[in-house]
Amino acid sequence: VQLQASGGGLVQAGGSLRLSCAASALTFSANTMAWFRQAPGKEREFVAAIRRSDPNRYYADSVKGRFTISRDNGKNTLYLQMNSVKPEDTAVYYCAANINRLVLSGLTTPRYDYWGQGTQVTVSS
Repeated sequence: VQLQASGGGLVQAGGSLRLSCAASALTFSANTMAWFRQAPGKEREFVAAIRRSDPNRYYADSVKGRFTISRDNGKNTLYLQMNSVKPEDTAVYYCAANINRLVLSGLTTPRYDYWGQGTQVTVSS
């Protein structure tokens, strides 16, 4: 069971970045996958989530309209497209997977079954 996040780096405010999370076939069979982030001195917070057979995508208010979560089932990869980034988006970004379908109230809590190692995103002003 593995999740490998990549794509982080240094970007200027207003720019774009795409994060990827490569998963093993077993992990990618998970129903619910998500991105969380953690800034220095802060708790890990929800960013976005996606569920199998659910056409909706779920976002934190702080990223709604700027970030897009998606999954490529053929490549066993989860993505987070980050546009119009802001300095407050600076954090370590983690991908997560939960084998079972999470109810809406559970999407935002960091209690997923599996976690990637994180990738650093730094936005300069």
